[in-house]
Amino acid sequence: MNETRKSYDDQLSEIRSDVVRLAAKVGEQIGRATRSILDGDLDLVAAVYDEHYRLKDEIFDLEQRCYQVIALQQPLAVDLRTLLAVMRIIHEIQLSDNLMKNVARATRRLYPRELPPKVRGIVERMGTQASMLHNVAIDAFADGDAAAAAALPDMDDVMDDLQKDLFRAIFSEGAPDEPSLQKAVQISFVGRDYERAADHAVTIGRWVGFIVTGHLPSEPDETSS
Repeated sequence: MNETRKSYDDQLSEIRSDVVRLAAKVGEQIGRATRSILDGDLDLVAAVYDEHYRLKDEIFDLEQRCYQVIALQQPLAVDLRTLLAVMRIIHEIQLSDNLMKNVARATRRLYPRELPPKVRGIVERMGTQASMLHNVAIDAFADGDAAAAAALPDMDDVMDDLQKDLFRAIFSEGAPDEPSLQKAVQISFVGRDYERAADHAVTIGRWVGFIVTGHLPSEPDETSS
């Protein structure tokens, strides 16, 4: 094998591996942020913040490496699709990490108040669902599995239902005073953060489909008509 091509292939392999590695870290962030708000754990909040800033630097570095490969190696076909998709996928990964920072911040704002039992149960399920969608999306990327990627929108429907359940639970608690109202607002924001994290997983799945099929995410699915 030509040494230049080998080096190029190695760069692509490292980029793909780093996407999976960074996504795994964000998956841990989802779990960490969820435990922080369920348990009112301020140490976990600090851990989420610390990891957030490390991830921000690593994602920026990976993005720059993608630009360098495109500029210097002039990839074609599936390699170019992969690099273009990677730059979009790491953006979605970073947005999910930002949302988990928001969840951790809500822990501080709610502290030391505990979540009502019904609300707590729904938030826990939303965290689990967000983790599941994120993991399926990244596994689909790692395996080039367009079928798994295509299943993500239906999984996202579950998250949408959970968000509705959360709103109903919040309203059932009532808000007779200002502190209760502020608590309800913070919890509703947390629900929105999980719902948006699920949306980012769905978007990752669409870019996986682009890598595999060459169809841009914005293109309609001809098989569905």
